[in-house]
Amino acid sequence: MDIRMYFQKVREIERNIQDPYVVVVSLETPEGGKPGRMTEVSRDSAAHLIADGKVRLATTDESAAFHDEAKNALIVIEEAKMAGKIQLTVVSEQANRIVKTRSEKG
Repeated sequence: MDIRMYFQKVREIERNIQDPYVVVVSLETPEGGKPGRMTEVSRDSAAHLIADGKVRLATTDESAAFHDEAKNALIVIEEAKMAGKIQLTVVSEQANRIVKTRSEKG
C-alpha cells in the first residue's frame, strides 16, 4: 500500500471516531494477535490499529461491559487497599480501666 494512501485511510478512520478515547477489540492476526481482547486507546491509536487490520471498534454494548468491568476491578482494588489500612490502637489495661470508670461516672 502506498504510504500516502495509508495515512489518508488513517485520517478518514480518525474523522469517523467521535470520542477522544475508544474501546477496541483485537482481531486474530498472522503475527499471533489474540482475538477478542478489549483495550481503551486514543482516537489516533485506534485509527492506526484499524487501518493495520489489528482491531475493530467495540460495539456500544461491548464498550459498556468493558467500562463496567474496569469500574468493578477498581472498586475491588480500592477495597483491598482500605482493608490494609485498618488501624488498631493498643491500650494498656490500666488505661482501659481509667476510660471505663470515667465513662461510668459521665
